[in-house]
Amino acid sequence: MRPAVLVIDMIHDFVHGKYGSERARSIIPAIRELLNLARERGWPVIYLCDAHIPDDYEFRKWGAHALRGTKGSEVVKELAPQEGDVVVQKMRFDGFYETGLDTILRAKGVDTVILAGISTDICVQQTAVGAYYRGYGIIVPEECVQGITEEGHRRGLEYMRDILGAVVVPLAEVRKI
Repeated sequence: MRPAVLVIDMIHDFVHGKYGSERARSIIPAIRELLNLARERGWPVIYLCDAHIPDDYEFRKWGAHALRGTKGSEVVKELAPQEGDVVVQKMRFDGFYETGLDTILRAKGVDTVILAGISTDICVQQTAVGAYYRGYGIIVPEECVQGITEEGHRRGLEYMRDILGAVVVPLAEVRKI
């Protein structure tokens, strides 16, 4: 197995800014622990960041957020990318959609993605779908993802496990890989 860690939408607008929440902030320590593990093991770390253009049609549903080139679309300082990490901008929920993520992962020999970030039932789940369609194994450390609501969080975990075959485990299990 050759895993990579995908950190999804841990950006200012979704953690501290316009749509920030305590739920999003609560997973920062666990994600930091996962990032430390990945870097110790030499696993690629890739940040997927919402970065929209003005008048994006997604704004009709969610309002303007994470505008490309603004602080709102930047990774929060608590989880700042380090040398060797990759930052990929995305405009849709699925981090694979029109981003080049698949090409990056294949170039690094990755066959499994470990997902972290927000929201479990939106961008994390849709990125898991994108990974599934491309044949990647999927691991979701429970403490490293969070939803807007507890119901959405649980629903997202169940979907990824039951429909996509994701391995949903405590972070302690990821340490055993």
